[in-house]
Amino acid sequence: MAEAPRMPDETGVPEMEPYLHPMLKKNYGAWSWHDRPRPGVLHHVAKSGDEVWTVRAGTQRQMDLYTIRKLMDIADEYAEGYVRFTIRSNIEFMLSEESKVQPLIDKLNAEGFPIGGTGNSVSMISHTQGWLHCDIPATDASGAVKALMDDLHEEFTKEEMPNRVRITTSCCQINCGGQGDIAINIQHIKPPKIDHSQVANVCERPSVVARCPVAAIRPAMVNGKPSLEVDEKKCICCGACFPPCPPMQINDAEHSNFAIWVGGKNSNARSKPTFHKLVASGVPNNPPRWPEVSAIVKKILQTYKEDAKEWERIGEWAERIGWPRFFEKTGLPFTKYHIDNWRGGRANLNASAHIRF
Repeated sequence: MAEAPRMPDETGVPEMEPYLHPMLKKNYGAWSWHDRPRPGVLHHVAKSGDEVWTVRAGTQRQMDLYTIRKLMDIADEYAEGYVRFTIRSNIEFMLSEESKVQPLIDKLNAEGFPIGGTGNSVSMISHTQGWLHCDIPATDASGAVKALMDDLHEEFTKEEMPNRVRITTSCCQINCGGQGDIAINIQHIKPPKIDHSQVANVCERPSVVARCPVAAIRPAMVNGKPSLEVDEKKCICCGACFPPCPPMQINDAEHSNFAIWVGGKNSNARSKPTFHKLVASGVPNNPPRWPEVSAIVKKILQTYKEDAKEWERIGEWAERIGWPRFFEKTGLPFTKYHIDNWRGGRANLNASAHIRF
């Protein structure tokens, strides 16, 4: 008799304790100090005198089974069988003996997994799922990340930036890739084109109306058939209507382009969290390498690296020199669309632990 399949456990995220390295479990909450012997390696010393070395390697976000098995085999043979993934899709191997660090690094490099992402480096890019999983993308965030990190490989393996650099990409302007020192997403600049002959056959109209975040969509009768219409004065061209109703096509080779934003920050270190600001729009959506996107990002990073003071994040550097100087130094064109004139929600969006008066 065949064994019954295991039923899923609907219990949310599992407890981390069973998966901790024994040395981490033994010294939990009792660490004395830590340092970074080299980029990509962390060294923690507990109050008991125990030591743990962590080796961080970059991986792709979309992970195939072959790659996962390869990483696990490396963990079993060269490390101590304990790994964890960071929120930026780096993998970390924990070791209790320093003698195991260099052989592990050599093996990871030989298999094409770069060591780095710590300290003042450009860490791996956090991004949305793109065409693989998401129902709304206007481009492939994963592909843009691959092309960009090919160019920024050395900045991942070295710690030569004024401060850490966090880059995010999103495959639409809903931006679930999140805030970042540099954020890359897609902008639609035209409302969706509606194929009214298909709406009644394909779309559940109340769901489409409910999906619009700005109430710009309403039911309509077109040529005697139930359909939908868009109030273009309200429409923010986000694309949220397309997944529940493919006849509301918003992706367009001419009017869907990349945009690059700068200065986003989630942490409270030295300054409050900030939203990023638009610095480049209308950048061609040009797969499979997106060279125009890479050129702009590399120029911003190069200028930041040469001009910022030690420990300044990109947004802090831009605020110090002023945004006019930012555009002058980076050589990016400044247009009326870059003027930040929105003043709503200033108090309730200032989600910071800093005291303010």
